[in-house]
Amino acid sequence: MPKNYISNKDETVRLFENDFLESLSRVHWTLPLWVYIPIIIVLLYRGFFIINLSVSESVLLVIYGLIIWTFTEYILHRFVFHYNPKSRLGKRIHFLIHGVHHDYPKDSKRLVMPPTVSLPLAASFYFLFNYLLGHQYIFPFFAGFLIGYLFYDTTHYAIHHFNMHNRFWLYIKNHHAKHHYQNPNLGYGVSQPTWDFIMGTSFPAKDESGIIREEEQ
Repeated sequence: MPKNYISNKDETVRLFENDFLESLSRVHWTLPLWVYIPIIIVLLYRGFFIINLSVSESVLLVIYGLIIWTFTEYILHRFVFHYNPKSRLGKRIHFLIHGVHHDYPKDSKRLVMPPTVSLPLAASFYFLFNYLLGHQYIFPFFAGFLIGYLFYDTTHYAIHHFNMHNRFWLYIKNHHAKHHYQNPNLGYGVSQPTWDFIMGTSFPAKDESGIIREEEQ
């Protein structure tokens, strides 16, 4: 299968003619940390000190939130980011959302989601989970969900720009590299491959080697 990228340099293409919109589409990888860590702290504080949840309840809800995030990450990547629209407008929107990343996977300013997009999405998920779980449990649960999101965003940047030496991180990097350079229809898990194994979208065991070296050439 031919490689699924155009550029392997830290460069990009202009997405918007308007300079303001263009600036919003490019963010430093640490920006989500500055935005969401204070929100996570407030959520945990409210759950523990305002709602008076126990430590064990809070920890379990955070873990549940993390698990739900991993599934959300997989579903969004597979069915939203890789949706193949037929119309010209649909293809344009797809390119803005995710296609540009596959064409310019090393672009350091478009590896994490801009808060202008992630904050409205986060608010939508918050109201959904609040409706499903109720006011009593939402705060630590959603804190775990956002921790999972930050782990995903940071891992995604690290995969493309950090040198990995630990075997676990090399495996994660290799898994995502195959998604970019071998088959974009497999390997939708970025921060972890769990749901790829469960949903049958993992890579064959025979393809486990060689991709990282190919990417880094």
